[in-house]
Amino acid sequence: MTTTHPFARTDQSRFGVWWWTTDRLLMSAVAALIVLGVLLSFASSPAAAARIGIADPFHFALRQCLYAAAGAAILLSVSMLSPRGVRRAAFFIYGASILVMIALPFLGHAAKGADRWLQIAGFTLQPSEFMKPALIVLASWMFAEAQKGQGVPGVSIAFGLYAVAVVLLLLQPDVGQTVLITTAFGAAFFMAGVPIRWILGLGGGAVSGFVLIYLTFGHVAARMHKFLSPDKTDTLQVDKAGEAIAAGGLFGRGPGEGLMKRHVPDLHTDFIFAVAGEEYGLLFLLLLIGLLGFVVIRGLYKAMRLNDPFEQIASAGLFVLVGLQTFINIAMVLKMIPTKGMTLPFISYGGSSMLASALTLAMALALTRRRPGAYAPAAEGFGPSAAALP
Repeated sequence: MTTTHPFARTDQSRFGVWWWTTDRLLMSAVAALIVLGVLLSFASSPAAAARIGIADPFHFALRQCLYAAAGAAILLSVSMLSPRGVRRAAFFIYGASILVMIALPFLGHAAKGADRWLQIAGFTLQPSEFMKPALIVLASWMFAEAQKGQGVPGVSIAFGLYAVAVVLLLLQPDVGQTVLITTAFGAAFFMAGVPIRWILGLGGGAVSGFVLIYLTFGHVAARMHKFLSPDKTDTLQVDKAGEAIAAGGLFGRGPGEGLMKRHVPDLHTDFIFAVAGEEYGLLFLLLLIGLLGFVVIRGLYKAMRLNDPFEQIASAGLFVLVGLQTFINIAMVLKMIPTKGMTLPFISYGGSSMLASALTLAMALALTRRRPGAYAPAAEGFGPSAAALP
């Protein structure tokens, strides 16, 4: 029995080359996550619409379908780029995001005490979401240039790009995104092979910065106190989220049958994981975690086998970024860390979250595509070469 493919191996068209060089398992896993995100938006949309007072019960679900289609288009088009194309795209995205973030105090849409969103024709976009992957790519490029020893002050430029982003994030304020990009930036810095004393210095600086943030931003201190002393403060949202997951049991109540989700204020965004647990059960949550984990682990495995320093550092940093955001969201819902407005990639409702997640993994897929000489052979003969992966 022969297997038919949409493109022959000899097809040199743009789509044909893309099909045979892109990691189709990773692409399939991401496509599955997008579909699951749309499915869960239909589960959460009626309760979210009723809570906000929107007449159309599927208002959020229909919008999520549009975001998913746009995300799929970004995933397909950006994953076709060459490494040089990824760098160019990151340069323009970072620059545009920074300019918009500078203008947010004057043009932005304020919500929940922060100026993080730009409202356009009834839709809101969060520029910092798009800045994150662009920053990781540019910083990785600079780290790789510094390794060449040709006089390029790559490390200084990378830290300058990072400092600009952090200052603008803290002015919004958005401490959660600051923690996320700091950790991902530190991971890229570590993977660049810098001396351990530099890593320790960066770690010490990060700890000092977090202490300063705790002392400066009252809402951060309040969330820490709430986390450490839950019996003394209002923890309604995380408590209801935990009850929703517990009520779902192993197999869930069934699609649309969730009850506890009606009491979770941000059920369709930050707490979508709880909705999934109540309606589809623990097994579904494990499937969700497994898919996200597969994307991150397989991506890191492929990234570490790349020969080019920039491609290796940047792709690994992008996969780490997705993994960290996933961990923060799930850990928050499970009351392992203080609450923070952090979406679950591809699953939470929101245009910025969907499009930025698609952009992040599209860049990573573009950098890990099979190209002549891109991958090192399997070390010491153990395991298949990454270039041979399906």
